[in-house]
Amino acid sequence: MFQGKHVNVTAVRRKNQEIDFYEVPRGATPNIVKWLKKIPFVRGVVGLIESSAKGSQHLNFSAEAYAEDETTPEDAAKSSKEKEKWSLTMVLGVAVVGVLSFVFGKLIFTSVPAFLESLLFEWAFDNKIAHNILEGVIKIALLLFYLWIISKTPMIKRLFQYHGAEHKVITAYEAGLELTVENVQKMSRLHYRCGSSFIIFTVIVGVVIYSFPIFTWETIWDRIWIRIALLPVVLGVSYEVLRLTNAVRDIPVLRFLGYPGLWLQLLTTKEPSDDQVAVSIASFNRMRELERQYNPV
Repeated sequence: MFQGKHVNVTAVRRKNQEIDFYEVPRGATPNIVKWLKKIPFVRGVVGLIESSAKGSQHLNFSAEAYAEDETTPEDAAKSSKEKEKWSLTMVLGVAVVGVLSFVFGKLIFTSVPAFLESLLFEWAFDNKIAHNILEGVIKIALLLFYLWIISKTPMIKRLFQYHGAEHKVITAYEAGLELTVENVQKMSRLHYRCGSSFIIFTVIVGVVIYSFPIFTWETIWDRIWIRIALLPVVLGVSYEVLRLTNAVRDIPVLRFLGYPGLWLQLLTTKEPSDDQVAVSIASFNRMRELERQYNPV
């Protein structure tokens, strides 16, 4: 999926090798949302909510395309009413699962490391900053283990390959190269603006914010509730850090600030096949074509 100023485009390769596009105009943004997206430390949370909503739409398109390709002749004979019911169920299912996965995922990923660190090390010493650092280490270890495990499944591996293909296309475009499979495959699959970088920055930023003296705790439950209450703050600051690392990536002495995010992308991206790169190029070119229709030169 590629996002332009006026339209978002997703491309999928069907079983017959044709490429289908899902094109969603971004539409008019409510004034309140425009205003919020101009406020530092708030715009990150707003953008995250927007991205989740858009992602659900495009995920549903991919799921429907896959389901159509796997439909048997008997399934094709179903009544249109039954198909509409099935489609509605899928849309609702994707939306509900997406929202619940995000909410529970963030709560669990925030709570479990704090609980484990308190359980294992609370008795050993009283230095709160050291406890926060250990909590961050546990969180990173759990994150890396989770990503490594799911990357071994065929479906997620393929998803991570397309993720790498997207990065390669963007990098080739930013380098001013013609978007051919050969040129794109030469590019790195790592990119400073990737959302994967945002994940690791939330861990690092969280350690810093939790270490402020005002956020001390007495019991394990105080500690967990403080973490949950500070989630919007951590997300907002992490987004600004991500923007900063992208802004300074061409400055030799500062580009290292984005390295933690790039290292994480070694897990969240995989080297794509030529066919996958071709799909990503098609999606990007279609997005640019539609953008030119909105702003003809």
